[in-house]
Amino acid sequence: MRVVFMGTPDFSVPVLEALVDAGHDIACVYCQPPRPAGRGKKERPSPVEARARTLGLEVRHPVSLRTQDAQAEFAALEADVAVVVAYGLILAQTILDAPARGCLNIHASLLPRWRGAAPIHRAIMAGDAETGVCIMQMEAGLDTGPVLLREATPIGAEETTADLHDRLSTLGAALIVRALAAPDALVPEPQPEEGVTYAAKIDKSEARIDWTVPATEADRLIRGLSPFPGAWTEHEGTRIKVLASRLADGDGAPGTVLSDPLRVACGQGAVELTRLQRAGKGAQPADEFLRGWPLANGTRF
Repeated sequence: MRVVFMGTPDFSVPVLEALVDAGHDIACVYCQPPRPAGRGKKERPSPVEARARTLGLEVRHPVSLRTQDAQAEFAALEADVAVVVAYGLILAQTILDAPARGCLNIHASLLPRWRGAAPIHRAIMAGDAETGVCIMQMEAGLDTGPVLLREATPIGAEETTADLHDRLSTLGAALIVRALAAPDALVPEPQPEEGVTYAAKIDKSEARIDWTVPATEADRLIRGLSPFPGAWTEHEGTRIKVLASRLADGDGAPGTVLSDPLRVACGQGAVELTRLQRAGKGAQPADEFLRGWPLANGTRF
């Protein structure tokens, strides 16, 4: 099929690669414009743009798709379908209608649960037992279109957003290849109104760990916000990010270090902190972290 690909971050790259490997004709790749990054604030292309250029594909990164010129250029590609995955711009109805088979979105949740910007983070933070990927026929509403294919997967007890992100990206790539291999066999399934939840964008104000909550809740926050923005706590005025954890036995005053390995008491139960990072330092396993920043039993976060 003749495909317009629309995506920007790392999550989208395996999907682009899978479409190329499956033999589809990538008419053009749309992504967000390069952004200033690094200490020098030099403009850096998105992961999708970088990969697309190595594959020899045409790349466009308009600031908006709402202008008549941008919409005309898109329509002139005469695509069979557009595949959209974490693109970052709202698509006007003119864009949605331009490809012969419309626009298909790869969404990292089991719709209608977790529509919106941060479905992977929110699924872990809410303690969901499973999540998955949906191939959705796009329409004007926010992730409201009918689902063409879906596949579920369990969320591991110690899985972080980074871990689940990579698994769902691979799953989404396989699922869209299946969808495009037999598009006429796909049966649109309208989303039920019951069970709708919204995955609001993650705000950094959510990232401070509250040790007074039950251990299950603190553990979900740590894993759900890893690697970005990273759940954090403080010790002697120094901010420490906690990037991985697991539930553990133990009790004590909330925020109290109980023993090595690094267990911390919560409002109910305890969590073991398995990967940490101090400001200006790299992330480290707990045993390495403790060699450079000892935390004796009874220490309070």
